[in-house]
Amino acid sequence: MSDLALFLDLLSQPCRSVYIFAKVNHIPFQHREVQLFKAPWTGRTIPHPKRCVLQSNPPPAASLCRSSRNRPAGEQLSKEFAKVNPLRKVPVLKDGDFTLAESIAILLYLARKYNTPDHWYPSDLQKRARVDEYLSWQHSNTRPHCSKVFLVKLMTPALLGHEASPERLQPILAEFNSTLTQLEEKFLQDKPFLAGDEISLADLVAIVDLMQPLPCGVKFYEDRPKLEAWKQRVEEALGAELFQEAHEGILSAKERQTEPMSPEIKERMAARLIMMK
Repeated sequence: MSDLALFLDLLSQPCRSVYIFAKVNHIPFQHREVQLFKAPWTGRTIPHPKRCVLQSNPPPAASLCRSSRNRPAGEQLSKEFAKVNPLRKVPVLKDGDFTLAESIAILLYLARKYNTPDHWYPSDLQKRARVDEYLSWQHSNTRPHCSKVFLVKLMTPALLGHEASPERLQPILAEFNSTLTQLEEKFLQDKPFLAGDEISLADLVAIVDLMQPLPCGVKFYEDRPKLEAWKQRVEEALGAELFQEAHEGILSAKERQTEPMSPEIKERMAARLIMMK
């Protein structure tokens, strides 16, 4: 068994980027399931290729999911998981005695340790700088704006008991569309991929964020043929089967929004939703 363990919940965009990167580069790892919304953490290893329904495909033993469904707290809040990551966030990488948090740091660690193909994080100074430029920009643009659409549009009914008002949604969608325009005009331009002619970490990190609003009916490529063509190229480069597998959970989020949620997590998320501007 590999000494490398990845602690993930595939409902999370950063977790999906790490999962896809490891899979597409055939990096052996133990998949440790961390359910952000439900059960206390047990550190269980998910047998490949099946995982719990909260992540994507149903597991061979469905009772594994059912038994965790009504437990009292999100796994990342447990004392056990705090021993893995005191920040109580995923993804987390554990390589023997070495532990690393933050998805970008994890992606770069994996690229360097496993000497992945150069196009992911180019050795050429200027090509690498383009990847770095997007990875620096997305933290305050693509990721938060995509997450905000998902939370406000999809989670408001589940958390607050009513649909988000048009007045609430309009500025959030306007912010989201502004981000799409910047992504298209500043980063993609007329190139096949964000940083050049081949897929890179920039494209991987971007696509997982942009998939987040899809279960809300907000399609980032709608009326944007350049972004739609880019999405198709990215999906083909990653492999359609792996891409679908990693996103199956988030794409079915609307159908599952009535499932029981940890009261503590629900309270935290509702407070965050109310304060969100």
